[in-house]
Amino acid sequence: MNSSLDRSASSRPFRILMVCMGNICRSPTAEAVLRHQLQRAGLDKQVKVDSAGTHGYHVGSPPDPRSQEHAALRGYDLAPLRARQVSTLDFRDFDLLLAMDGDNLAMLEHNCPSPELRGRLRRLLDFLPQGSSHAGTVAVPDPYYGGEQGFGHVLDLVESACEGLVNDLRQRLASPGHRAQSHFAER
Repeated sequence: MNSSLDRSASSRPFRILMVCMGNICRSPTAEAVLRHQLQRAGLDKQVKVDSAGTHGYHVGSPPDPRSQEHAALRGYDLAPLRARQVSTLDFRDFDLLLAMDGDNLAMLEHNCPSPELRGRLRRLLDFLPQGSSHAGTVAVPDPYYGGEQGFGHVLDLVESACEGLVNDLRQRLASPGHRAQSHFAER
């Protein structure tokens, strides 16, 4: 057990950081979807969500207009979000950093300032529910250079994984010592 992740239920909310490359397509989409699902599940006071990119290409920019358009069609508002880059402090400030793909997970692992914080790093799709039509998918593909259908596919994957994550969080937050690293290290 990692004591840096073991906090009492009365302390600050559990914090999740969604991570992709530029923080203008996948991770802001995941941030908005998870926030919506947490609110619907009544967990929005217990869990806080943010997003960031492993690269600083778009710092300060709003999400890609295509991401905003496709998200809006499903009831998610990405307009207030602004891109930022993952910082060294994020590894300590967030309880779980969820990468959209293996490349971004590898970059998080490379930049992680301490071996004991690596247990906080995972792929979002690790939380796909059993029996999901997306089972076996390991990466949320970057839709930036593709066609319009890629943005819908990102939403399909993110919605499904966030559903699994919310179910996992609901169980974890209800159990004593819910911030233990081992809760997220294996599923």
